[in-house]
Amino acid sequence: MALDKIISITGTAVHLPGADIDTDRIIPARYLKCVTFDDLADKHFYDVRHDPEGNATGHPLDDPRFKGASIMLSGPNFGCGSSREHAPQAIYRSGFRAIIAESYAEIFFGNSTTLGMPCLSASREDIEVLGAAIEQAPATAVTIDLKAMTVTFGATTFAITMPESARQALTAGRWDPIQELLDSEERIRAVGKTLPYV
Repeated sequence: MALDKIISITGTAVHLPGADIDTDRIIPARYLKCVTFDDLADKHFYDVRHDPEGNATGHPLDDPRFKGASIMLSGPNFGCGSSREHAPQAIYRSGFRAIIAESYAEIFFGNSTTLGMPCLSASREDIEVLGAAIEQAPATAVTIDLKAMTVTFGATTFAITMPESARQALTAGRWDPIQELLDSEERIRAVGKTLPYV
């Protein structure tokens, strides 16, 4: 089964400002015992979206204006802390297809890439301009172009960056190493037959 080539992503966005948003904030540890990652849908940022009694706190993710947003904006060192794969899985399973932040923790970035969820870096100034635009007009369409490495909304375009190896994997449809192995099963078996075994 060939993977989709991820060339561009268009959707609405929600801004979660802040530095060092760690994986425990993204998905609390008690949810790590889920049987499948599907169970993580809408559990992202649960403890900051709800008070101890379970009441909504008014977090941007629960603002009706941003319902259905598929692009998340944030600050530096997003996804730091423990290496739990559940963090990007929770974000992805909740409908997000890309993140634009100043920088990322390396393991979070890698786990996101293997989900086909690009993590793009942009300057603080550009993120704040985009954040202000969607605050004023939440329905603003945001387009991420992984070939041109730009973000466009309205008449504004700014540059984004990501490691070239990740960009190539996404745009070539080779972002999931497990699927790569499954797709190469026949070739792997053929090579295995040529290898001497002791």
